[in-house]
Amino acid sequence: MAELTPQEAAVLEQISRNPFAGQQEIADALGIARSTVAAHIVQLMKLGHILGRGYVLPEPGHIVCIGGAVFDRKHRLHAPLEMETSNPVESFHSFGGVARNVAENLALLGERPVFISAVGDDQDGQHLLTHLRGRGVDVSRVIVVPGRKTAEYGAVLSPKGDLVLGIADMGIFDLLTPDTLSRILPHLASASWVFADTNLPVETLHALMHRQGGGRYQLAIDAVSTPKARKLPADLAGVDLLFLNADEAAVILGRPRAKTPEQALDAARALRERGAGCAQVSIGELGIAIASDGMEKTIDAVPATVVDITGAGDSVVAGTLYGLLSGKSADSAARIGGLMGALTIETIGTVRADLSRASLENHARARLVEV
Repeated sequence: MAELTPQEAAVLEQISRNPFAGQQEIADALGIARSTVAAHIVQLMKLGHILGRGYVLPEPGHIVCIGGAVFDRKHRLHAPLEMETSNPVESFHSFGGVARNVAENLALLGERPVFISAVGDDQDGQHLLTHLRGRGVDVSRVIVVPGRKTAEYGAVLSPKGDLVLGIADMGIFDLLTPDTLSRILPHLASASWVFADTNLPVETLHALMHRQGGGRYQLAIDAVSTPKARKLPADLAGVDLLFLNADEAAVILGRPRAKTPEQALDAARALRERGAGCAQVSIGELGIAIASDGMEKTIDAVPATVVDITGAGDSVVAGTLYGLLSGKSADSAARIGGLMGALTIETIGTVRADLSRASLENHARARLVEV
C-alpha cells in the first residue's frame, strides 16, 4: 500500500487501537483539528488502509478474487460422441467460473478471500452465493443484477472425462466495468494479492494492471481460454504472475503451441520479455514451465487418474497463490499448484469437496519430492 504521512500514520495507529474511536477523540489524542482527522480518514480509505465505515481494517495476506461466477452443467458421454444424433450421458451440475473456483479453493485451504463478480437475480445466482458463504468466502461485494441470468457453462465430456465441447453464456460479466467496480476500490487497494480472470472486460483488466484507484497489490491473471487470452495487451507490465496453458500462450505470442517442456519454458521467457513479472505455462500431463526474475524451471506433473478435468487449471492457480501467501518461493508454490490440479482431476466436481489445508499437506508429503 502507498506510504503514509506521519499524521496519517498516527491517525491509523489510533484507529488500530480502537476501531470505534470518534474523530474528535482521535483529534484530542493527537492534538490536531477534527477536520484534519476527517481528511486523513478519507485519504486512508482511498489508499485501502481502512475498508469502510466502522474503520474496518484489512487482514494480513488479504486476497481479492475478481471475475467469473458461473453455474456449470456437465454431461459425461457413455460412449464416444456421435454427431447429429442423441448421445446417452450422465449429467450433473456444479458451480464454476475461474475466479469463483480459485476463491473457493483458497477458502477451503483456510484463506479468507474477498470475491467480486456479477450474478443474476435468479435461483442459480442465489445458490451460488449461498454455497460460497458456506465455504467462508466473502461475497458481500458481488453485484446482483436485476433481470439478468447468472452466467452458465455447459460441457460435454468424453467417457474418460476429457472435454469434447464447451459452451458458455458469460455476457453478464461485461457489466464489471471500472466505473461499476469503483465502490470496491478500497478492497483492491488494501489487498496483498488481486487475482483476476479474463472474463472481465478489457478496460477493467487494464485498470487493474495500471493500479487505477490506488493500491500496491501484486496482480495475478489467468488467461482462461484462447479467445479470452486475446483481451490481454501486448505489453504485460503490471501483471506480476500470469497463468496460461500452452494454447493460450501461443495465441498471445503468435507462435506455434509448445509441445515440450523446453518449448513451454521458452514461451514463459517470451512472456517475461513482454513485461510479465512471472509467467507460468501449463502443458498438461507434461508439467509446468515457470520463468521469473532469476529463476527458470520446468516442473513435472503430479501423476493422477483422470476422472474429470474441469476446474483443474483453476486449482493449479489457487494452489500456487496459496503457496505464495504462505511464503513459499515461486517454484515451490507452483509445485503445490500442480498437486492441487492432480487432486482436482481425481474427483468429480470443479472443486475437490474434501479439500483442506491438512489434506493438502498430507498429499504433499506423500506425492511431492519437494514442497
